[in-house]
Amino acid sequence: MACACSTLPAVAACPDYTTAANPPAFSGPAKKTFAKFGNTILAGLYKPWHMAHDTIVKAGTAATMSGKFDYDAVLHKDLEGERVHAYLYGTGMSGWQYVGNYVTDSDGKVNVPLGVRPVGDYVVRFVVEGDLSSTTGYLSVVDPGRDAVLFDIDGTLTINDFEAYADYVGVKTATAYYYAPQVVNAYREKGYQVIFLTARPYWVTKAGLEWLDIQKVGRWHYHSNPYGDGPIPPDTQKFKTDYVRHLRNVVGLNIVRAYGNATTDIAAYADGGIAKANTYIIGPNAGASGTQPIHGEYGSHYSFVVTPTPVASCKR
Repeated sequence: MACACSTLPAVAACPDYTTAANPPAFSGPAKKTFAKFGNTILAGLYKPWHMAHDTIVKAGTAATMSGKFDYDAVLHKDLEGERVHAYLYGTGMSGWQYVGNYVTDSDGKVNVPLGVRPVGDYVVRFVVEGDLSSTTGYLSVVDPGRDAVLFDIDGTLTINDFEAYADYVGVKTATAYYYAPQVVNAYREKGYQVIFLTARPYWVTKAGLEWLDIQKVGRWHYHSNPYGDGPIPPDTQKFKTDYVRHLRNVVGLNIVRAYGNATTDIAAYADGGIAKANTYIIGPNAGASGTQPIHGEYGSHYSFVVTPTPVASCKR
């Protein structure tokens, strides 16, 4: 008699926030002259503004991470035709592993295959050979069914809605809502996979991650608009809907709650399959369209909703 047995683990592994955030001493490549003289001038005149796109995949799936290398926070001059070295460290590893070296394309980008990795969390460090400037991204390999909580950032964790105005100058120093960082960290401590989903363009990722650091909030998993150089995606709602569907249907995350502030958040979460009963909205749209309201700040929400929330269904 045939057995319709589940291939899902009895209990999904919890996120390993500790290992990847505390890597061992790093020894990178030797510094060599830039392949193009113009890039020597570029790196001499401007500060690096590199970034990497965090990646999250289902267990058993090959992962790829892309990096973008440019200079200056305003001009974003692409680093073209230069060699970048990639290294990886994370769950179950005793030291850094060299992944390989890659040459940036005409947009200053590289795509690095990371292979099939065991369930866990990993930090990937990219180092530019010509000046040894670097950036990092995070890879999470998850069991299907991992419990997750999703957060928009602008106007949700921050008081100012930068996405609405495309004014990113103050992103790094934006004021957080009262008790917003404590809410995020409480979910992390309870074993939930925290996802930051923002329509900010990828070229402000560096400032966005610095804001998370300032708030003492773990900086991954962070997903921004990778699709173009405009200030925001042409269709913010579709961008967010598509990613929520990817997280639920491809990665297999169980998104138990989602936080936002805009009508596009409400619609995107609903279209992505997140129930209104699990959608929390702060700001002028609090409680709109049957969502759960958060009024003014997160203090009461932390006490009466987050604190009583049970720990995630995962194995530590």
